[in-house]
Amino acid sequence: MKTVDDFNFEGKKALIRVDFNVPLDAEFNVTDSSRIEAAKPTILKVLEDGGSAILMSHLGRPKGKVNPDMSLQHICQKVSEIIGVEVKFISDCVGESVETMVEQLEDGEVLLLENLRFYAEEESGDKAFAEKLSKNGDIYVNDAFGTAHRAHASTTIVADFFEGNKCFGYLLANEIKAIEKVMQTGEKPVTAILGGAKVSSKITIIENILDKIDNLIIGGGMTYTFVKAKGGQVGDSICEDDKLDLAINILKEAEAKGVSVHLPVDVIAANAFDNNAETKISAVDAIEEGWQGLDAGPASLENFKAVILNSKTILWNGPVGVFEMENFSKGTIAIGNFVDTATENGAFSLVGGGDSVAAVKQFGFQDKVSYVSTGGGAMLESLEGRTLPGIAAILD
Repeated sequence: MKTVDDFNFEGKKALIRVDFNVPLDAEFNVTDSSRIEAAKPTILKVLEDGGSAILMSHLGRPKGKVNPDMSLQHICQKVSEIIGVEVKFISDCVGESVETMVEQLEDGEVLLLENLRFYAEEESGDKAFAEKLSKNGDIYVNDAFGTAHRAHASTTIVADFFEGNKCFGYLLANEIKAIEKVMQTGEKPVTAILGGAKVSSKITIIENILDKIDNLIIGGGMTYTFVKAKGGQVGDSICEDDKLDLAINILKEAEAKGVSVHLPVDVIAANAFDNNAETKISAVDAIEEGWQGLDAGPASLENFKAVILNSKTILWNGPVGVFEMENFSKGTIAIGNFVDTATENGAFSLVGGGDSVAAVKQFGFQDKVSYVSTGGGAMLESLEGRTLPGIAAILD
């Protein structure tokens, strides 16, 4: 696996695919700069070697049309602040004017290209467009894990034009290593904590990881499909009635493979999907009509704690309650605390997937776990056992 450490960028122009698809407020201020910060080490490695960096990214979903609201010019100042170098900007990403500016770029300088998705050819993976992009650098560096599961021109196809001169940036390399640690090389016991609303969105992940884990903790809305499948009463809780057989099959498969499945035994039930609803602790399989489970209960959390603290490798994907509502966030916060303690005790912990990453950031756990993935869909597809196009293009 070639990374930026395998190259000396002195006098070279590095064309770096970053993921600067960051949230902006109404005044176009960056409200979460973690993706820019994550790309900083790779950019600095190029500059410190004595090379120059040409950064390309998308922002939002302009659908192949120029949209000034989604111009990367809005984030240029923020990128400059974070990297510590004044970043130049050009209002296009291919063509003569871009090639001229790239040519004139001096060692130690950084140029940010305009939003790639202003061209429909980016998302369609157009080869001619990828070739135009390739003229903007000597070495191609992919450091955008968040888009590595897309075979777009800038993430996959462009690599064809850099035979022997392509590599992973630090961020993407770290993502690959973190997933490998959970899926292949992790010290046992390995525990997966899977939450979120639906079993259907996690089927392929569960099927792929059962051979690799020792414990499976199931939380969140998924819980009630499993509980109902086992004959329990789930009241008005979210439940996929068409997935009951699937839930039973997953439990049987886990048992056959020696995986211990840990479902909640009690929940915080509410009489409405509302932060101010009336609540009570209910046995998970005896939730009354008119009530719904919205968070893991105290006995469940004690059970989960014992499993997590005994783990050496932990994957956390999905909250165990409606963490967006303060009164139903306690379970997810408790899981964060258990994972934090296990990590302090020497376990390797990987958090990935949109909601769990949001929860980890919201409750201040991002520096208390081993690794927080920057890619939602890419992370999930990796866990499903798929080879991501953006990764395959560099390994090719």
